Amino acid sequence: MRFQGSPKFSHAQTDRIGVLVTNLGTPDEPTTPALRRYLREFLSDPRVVEVPRLLWWLILNGIILRIRPRRSAAAYKTVWTERGSPLLFHTQDQQQALQAKLAERYGDDVVVEYAMRYGNPSIASGLQKLFDAGVRKLVVLPLYPQYSAATTGSTFDAISQDFNKRRWLPDFRFVGHYHDEPKYIAAVVDSIRKFWETHGKPEKLILSYHGVPLRYLHDGDPYHCECHKTSRLIAEQLGLEKHEYMTTFQSRFGREEWLQPYTDATLKALPEQGIKRVQVVCPGFSADCLETIEEIGEENREYFMEAGGIDYAYIPALNAQPAHIDALADIIDKQLHGWQLTHDEAQRAERATALEAKHE
Repeated sequence: MRFQGSPKFSHAQTDRIGVLVTNLGTPDEPTTPALRRYLREFLSDPRVVEVPRLLWWLILNGIILRIRPRRSAAAYKTVWTERGSPLLFHTQDQQQALQAKLAERYGDDVVVEYAMRYGNPSIASGLQKLFDAGVRKLVVLPLYPQYSAATTGSTFDAISQDFNKRRWLPDFRFVGHYHDEPKYIAAVVDSIRKFWETHGKPEKLILSYHGVPLRYLHDGDPYHCECHKTSRLIAEQLGLEKHEYMTTFQSRFGREEWLQPYTDATLKALPEQGIKRVQVVCPGFSADCLETIEEIGEENREYFMEAGGIDYAYIPALNAQPAHIDALADIIDKQLHGWQLTHDEAQRAERATALEAKHE
């Protein structure tokens, strides 16, 4: 077996720390062929769909990939911008802001790259960029505040699969979740308060998270509990009473029961209960994407207004807001604790001399 090396590696180079921030992914363009490629990769992941492989292969290739790509492409076209996919450019902005923030603290010692679990740029390409830059210690930060096997767990799978092919492995640290990090909670709270300053306070604040099948909860996945803890901490800092907010789950797929209450069903029912002014925030999404812009910002707004609602607003994700970048930088700082890079010129020269002697 031939293991992958780093062609640009030099034994005399300066060792650096790498940070890889990752998100779920996006198609390359809002077209049916691009969506088919993206959905094939995404829905083939056994972490995403836990169904016997042969049965799922038949369903995926015989039904889903024949129907869903066209529908998804139409939805993506409604959110696509001159910069491309919102999830992609927001993640790029976060990476650049984190690089600048960490440069203030560590100079050139820390290199930040970004990657997508599905689609481009891939996790393998992001890792290669870091290793080519001289990274010998690595922190991976999946941009999912709440842990789920389908998201954070799948990201770890992709990292380990890449490592299985490499000759050299870095010192490695992985952020599993940050659902209750004080600065992350404060950033969400600050964003909501600023939104209220302009738009006023709603009768009810809906905190909507991406759904997962209910059986994941019964199998020990902490996602449901972490979502509720995030909601509680946000509500406490906002001074909300229990009747002024609720946690819901969106984006379900298939016929299986998922975590409840469902966001769409909740918004359809609230006007009949006398709640006609709502705002929705999505604390599980670090960046705006199809699920927040189109599903929450447009589709669910229609459900609520058609049911008799009067005022509906979506509070944008944190994206590259300074408070969010500060929170992420502090999470990374904690991971860097105890890692000291050595810039000893003599040590580097010794390594280079040993290599030269070996080839004489």
